[in-house]
Amino acid sequence: MSQSAIPETMKAMVLTGHGDVDKLVYREDVPTPKPGPGEVLVKVTATAKNNTDRKAREGLYPTKDKGDVTSFAMGGEPTLTFPRIQGADVAGQVAAVGEGVDEKRIGERGLLDFNIYPDKRRDINLTPDYYGHGADGGFAEYIAVPSDQFHHIPNPELADAELAAMGMCSYQTAYHMMTSARVKAGERVLVTGASGGVGTALIQLCRIVGATPYALSTPSKAESLKALGAEAVLDRSDMGQFEERVKDVTGGAPFDAVMDLAGGEMTNQFIDAMIFDMKSRKDYPRLSIAGASADNVSEIMWTRIYLYQVQIFGVSHGTREEAEQLMDWIRGGQLKPILHAAFKLSDLHEAERYFVTRGSGYLGKIVIVPESEWEKHGARFALSS
Repeated sequence: MSQSAIPETMKAMVLTGHGDVDKLVYREDVPTPKPGPGEVLVKVTATAKNNTDRKAREGLYPTKDKGDVTSFAMGGEPTLTFPRIQGADVAGQVAAVGEGVDEKRIGERGLLDFNIYPDKRRDINLTPDYYGHGADGGFAEYIAVPSDQFHHIPNPELADAELAAMGMCSYQTAYHMMTSARVKAGERVLVTGASGGVGTALIQLCRIVGATPYALSTPSKAESLKALGAEAVLDRSDMGQFEERVKDVTGGAPFDAVMDLAGGEMTNQFIDAMIFDMKSRKDYPRLSIAGASADNVSEIMWTRIYLYQVQIFGVSHGTREEAEQLMDWIRGGQLKPILHAAFKLSDLHEAERYFVTRGSGYLGKIVIVPESEWEKHGARFALSS
């Protein structure tokens, strides 16, 4: 597309405030962003939906008073202001370039590293923010982003919707959970919330690094999760005698690490599953937590933590180095898309409701496709298909 062919306005789903899906307003007259120095303008073909979209919309990121309705503000002041276009995991094509960016990039297909990094450091990210929260995201026809964060993924075997389903919001969070907890080859790793975007990413990444993943999910998803790489699937709807069931599937060995997206009252059971045989361990028990789908509050005896030397890692986003490693694995075919369904951008309300009420058949990611791209990039992945 020539830069002159870019429209002055675009269609977008605009978040107008904290609340229910009625706060998402579909507009057809949003000014098309212009790429600044060092940026590219991306014509969006697909954007994956993440749980953080809902949580940010509803204001479910309290850090002091658990009843607060707020957004996270790790850098000090909240960066989610209204109106805001959400959507972090963006796939598309470069439509225009800003000053200092090679025009040869126009037409390039790629995937966004969703982070808004506070600085140029490659190995640490202390004040995480992201596109769709601190700046406009991909639930629109166009987005302007730093050129070095829009990574070229030529792989013709991947449809754009599938590429968006491999977005960094899930995969980079999963990988940072593992690197924080030093997950390594030969270790046994429990993955909670295993059927969602981060969970399915964790299962694949464990296998890539040589660790053995065990999934916590429902029996209806067991075969799909095993096909993805899970060694065994533990039923999350029956947490009674959990330690004994762990021993049954591991041959009596404790988990080396737990990658937890649940929190709540199950936290103690996850710790139990790591400490019942300390003499057999080769490293400390490690718990990475990157979600609280079961509950935002857990009651834990601190004596259990320090006497058993349980190491707990809070994980939000990852680093530039981790994002680049993941992009390499995508290009090399080592990571596979787990795409559940595609919805039109104007049907985002329906997609949000489906995401919250999803049933036993749900596995992987939902992607959102602009109407202008629907026939080419979304129709064959529609839910009815």
